[in-house]
Amino acid sequence: MNEGLIPGRYAKALYKFATEQHESETVYGQMKQLAASYAAESALRKVVGNKFLPYADKEKVLLSAAQAKSGSCLSKFIRLVFDNNREDFMREIALAYLKIYRIANNIAQVEIVSAHTLGADQLNKIIKVVEQQLRGKLIEQTTRVDADLIGGFVVKADDQLLDASIKNELKKLRLQLLSK
Repeated sequence: MNEGLIPGRYAKALYKFATEQHESETVYGQMKQLAASYAAESALRKVVGNKFLPYADKEKVLLSAAQAKSGSCLSKFIRLVFDNNREDFMREIALAYLKIYRIANNIAQVEIVSAHTLGADQLNKIIKVVEQQLRGKLIEQTTRVDADLIGGFVVKADDQLLDASIKNELKKLRLQLLSK
């Protein structure tokens, strides 16, 4: 079976269950934390996939990684995942849930990459431009610094890209000179 299909189905089921329990936003936060835990700690996948560890221990590890409590909506879902031997897909399920939640709640993921740390005024100006472009979507922003940009910034908003970096301008200039 397609590895993208399984996480998608489980994520849809979790979203539906969490919505019925009025916990979809709470589960969203927990799944964000779980996805971040998987990204930060590569051993998490090995622990969850270890066939010799009892399910109870794996459940505790996942709940801890998601900062969730036993008996919560996510806890019940994790038991379902383990009952169906799909624990190897937990990271992908978390990512699929995040995508489903963002689409359902009209949330755009925005990443702002700059050559140096941006001040509050600069960041607010960029966010205002992005908000106008996304027309009413809620914005979930992250920022990071990449000195390779030399100067300027790059904004990634869902499937849109605005590259206002010196690095990009130099690349365009180089290509222009080479084409003559």
